[in-house]
Amino acid sequence: MSNCLSKVMPDGVDGLITAGIFILRPYFEADASSMSAGVRESMETLGRWMPWAKPDFSDDDALCWFAECSRARALSEAHEFGIFSKDGRFIGGCGLNQFSERNKFCNLGYWVRQSEQGKGAATAATLALRRLAFESLGLARVEIVVAQGNEPSIAVARKAGAVYECLAHNRLQVQGQATAAHIFSFIADTGAESVNASSNTPLGTSDLAITITSPP
Repeated sequence: MSNCLSKVMPDGVDGLITAGIFILRPYFEADASSMSAGVRESMETLGRWMPWAKPDFSDDDALCWFAECSRARALSEAHEFGIFSKDGRFIGGCGLNQFSERNKFCNLGYWVRQSEQGKGAATAATLALRRLAFESLGLARVEIVVAQGNEPSIAVARKAGAVYECLAHNRLQVQGQATAAHIFSFIADTGAESVNASSNTPLGTSDLAITITSPP
């Protein structure tokens, strides 16, 4: 039995968010096996960018992540959600994290299991989290930080209408190496919903993947 199991407390349905044809909601213990299977099947696309995505990712690993999500939500440090189809299939994960209370901004991240990629889940989740950030949490800015070379995640940011700002050198650590990252943003009350990323935004091709920077 996982040593994290006793720490996982269901968050109830109060956090349920409709995201197009998908649902975002807090994790329950019963989601552990579907999340761990989703991570293991996605090593080709997820493992390259996220060190926590390992070939032997287990139900216990998932439960420990769920416990951390519950703790962070209770303290308003992060709002992490599973992405599910309306018939209950586990699609991936997303969240708002790395909050700056003083400056009213946070990071937005997402990932989609390999078998469900290319179906619009990450883009739908991003749009729903943007609404949560501005309409419910009163933030002024939301950032999406994508490692250089992660074209699928760049494509998601562009499709969601995030504005491309810059390439920041050594912004992320990827597999133990300092890596440049593309910075995208949403800004409150500036019409960002209707603004496409600028013309120098790197091109991406598919709706996928992962920008979550805090590991399970």
